[in-house]
Amino acid sequence: MNNEKIDELMKKLENTESLLYRELEKEAESLKCDFLNDRTPLWEYIKGAKPAYVLTAPVIYSMIIPALIMDLFVTVYQAVCFPVYGIAKVKRGEFIVFDRHRLAYLNLLQKLNCLYCAYFNGLVAYVREIASKTEQFWCPIRHAKRVRHPHRRYWRFLRYGDGKDLKKRWQKLREEIDK
Repeated sequence: MNNEKIDELMKKLENTESLLYRELEKEAESLKCDFLNDRTPLWEYIKGAKPAYVLTAPVIYSMIIPALIMDLFVTVYQAVCFPVYGIAKVKRGEFIVFDRHRLAYLNLLQKLNCLYCAYFNGLVAYVREIASKTEQFWCPIRHAKRVRHPHRRYWRFLRYGDGKDLKKRWQKLREEIDK
């Protein structure tokens, strides 16, 4: 597959993603109403939980500790290294979004769970974006084996085993990181 075809497919993918987000925003607007009557009271929610769910809760919530540590280290890493590499910093707020806790139809524990999931999944996306920029800067070569769900930059990387004009093409990829 040549670069022009890859560029064309990437553009189609970006356009489709943009359309998807517009449709999701329309859907969200149409659902704006108060479902307070549908809220399960906190005590009923806890009482109705499967015992195994309750027992695993400490394991799930203990993951916040390594997540906070990863968040701190990755944020410091990009604050120190990205300016040296000439790479624009990734904005946490574009990846870690807190809004579901404002839904009136969720009880307190459901809101807490939503905050946790929003943080954790947003953090993973934030870290992935920082890692993908780092990979594009230092080692933009695709793998020989198929990679499941590669980041959005991956398809622009050099083909495995294709070392032709390596320095020149590598430099070009470095210059395109923030485009």
